[in-house]
Amino acid sequence: MIILTFANFVSGFGFSWNLLQRTTLREEDIRFAWTWQCIVGAVTMLGLYLLAPVLADYFREPRAQSVIEWLSLACLLGAAAAPATYLLQRDLNFRAVGLVQVGSYAAGYLAVGIPMALLGWGITSLVASWLVQATVVLVASYWLKPHALRPLFWYPDAVSSVGTGRAVFFTNIVNWLLNNLDRVLVGRLLSAEALGLYNMAYNLATLPNTLLVGALQPAFMAAGARLQNEVQRLGRVYFQMLATIFVLGLPAFVFLALISSDLVRLLYGPQWREAGGVLSILFLAMPAYVVWGLSTPILWNTGRRHYEYALQLPLVGLGVMGFYFFAGQGIQAAATVAALLLVVRAIVISTAAFRALGLHGSTVLQHVARGLMLSALCCAGVLSGQLAVARFEMPLLSLVTSTLAVFFPLTLLLALRPQILGDQAAAMVLRFCPGLERFLSRTKPVPLPENLGEQIL
Repeated sequence: MIILTFANFVSGFGFSWNLLQRTTLREEDIRFAWTWQCIVGAVTMLGLYLLAPVLADYFREPRAQSVIEWLSLACLLGAAAAPATYLLQRDLNFRAVGLVQVGSYAAGYLAVGIPMALLGWGITSLVASWLVQATVVLVASYWLKPHALRPLFWYPDAVSSVGTGRAVFFTNIVNWLLNNLDRVLVGRLLSAEALGLYNMAYNLATLPNTLLVGALQPAFMAAGARLQNEVQRLGRVYFQMLATIFVLGLPAFVFLALISSDLVRLLYGPQWREAGGVLSILFLAMPAYVVWGLSTPILWNTGRRHYEYALQLPLVGLGVMGFYFFAGQGIQAAATVAALLLVVRAIVISTAAFRALGLHGSTVLQHVARGLMLSALCCAGVLSGQLAVARFEMPLLSLVTSTLAVFFPLTLLLALRPQILGDQAAAMVLRFCPGLERFLSRTKPVPLPENLGEQIL
């Protein structure tokens, strides 16, 4: 998985991303992106296949060679599917994109992977699942958004397309390094078992953010591309999203961090107990992950597409040193370095986004304070709930008790004092739950610019 995510970044290069950024789109743009996506995807697939023995040797795991060889096919499948996927995002057709994601996952893992695992195919079941999912994404995306397949190797606007692709490529490489340095060095310095424990916790911690950022970031990018000359409107939407993350997201992830040990024991069993500490540390850094994910479209839509990789490049060296010196001390030490690195990335990129929009960082402090106050209430509720049933050693009972100990006090507080959310977070809540307007009316929420909020949400 570590190797394949890197290979997918390389095979994508960014040709299809250019389709999302263009204010006007022609058939030649699509044909050029499709042609070079397939070429780079095929080259990446071949390179990954040939390097499989070397990569398996680096991780001291010979059994990984055949897995890498088979999964190299996913590079070509993913590259070929990219143009249709980005065209759907450009049309703001996120219902179709979501259906493709869910349907392909169900086809790959529920229909193929689980039955193969039950029949004793082992790791082969996961390989087959990945390839089936990638194939379904390719077929379904093209069926929903067909486009010209005639090759086009060059055309007058090719220089602009390649320039955008180059920026996307370097950005993806830097982001991959920052997102995977921990697992690369944990896999090298510790054991395959330690990497498995760490990777499970990392995937579980980032799952809510992957869904949230995966839905909001492309929508924000597509809608923001149409407002590149309306910085104030873009800034108001960005600020409201950040306020919502701080007020609602921060206490939610604090709650998840506190119940991590019970969650791991319940979902995976006592043999995965060590991953609970890793999950708890990573959950605390997830609000920073969302802030980073929502800040990058601001840079791209304000003519600062090179900022994302240029500002984060020095952090790669910082991450290498941190993981090299601390990863060998165990997976919890590696998780701490990874969490701190996420926070630093969020601060760097959001600061650049604030400057691009002419906003001041102090304006979000009141929303951070609200989030910290709600987080403190979550801490009190979870800890009291866990303490009340600690003698029973039952993770499900502990989870239920902790959840109820947080849910009822917070619900009562919000019913009595809805002003605690603030106007920005309340306005966002009302867009998802209009029926709460009667309870949140005292917050005097500030509305989003006309039609823009509907497009993004």
